[in-house]
Amino acid sequence: MATVELTKENFDRTVSENPFVLIDFWAGWCRPCLQFAPVYEKASEANPDLVFAKVDTEAQQELAAAFQITSIPTLMIVRDQVAIFAQPGALPEAALTDLIGQARSLDMEEVRAKIAATQQDGQAGTAEA
Repeated sequence: MATVELTKENFDRTVSENPFVLIDFWAGWCRPCLQFAPVYEKASEANPDLVFAKVDTEAQQELAAAFQITSIPTLMIVRDQVAIFAQPGALPEAALTDLIGQARSLDMEEVRAKIAATQQDGQAGTAEA
């Protein structure tokens, strides 16, 4: 599957309509981004059931700012509309393959429960202050 170009117009729809989306924040002038591109493309071909998307941070500055992207390339993984991974840096092929496997094996009910517990703790902390 070819990668999908994300824009502020199609970002929400792409993430909400697909259960597993990998997003590469990149720019054409960024040498590490260009070195990571074939690794990312190869992973997209090896995982046709997943959506591999790219955000050109130069063309989509508002979208990059919304996700506080300060270093590129940055890889983000969104499962069931929850960002479960976001980290700058180009990954080697083996690391990306391992990361995809780890993301696939996550129990999303457990992830949501942890998020809810963290949010409750945060609200309790503000109520007590």
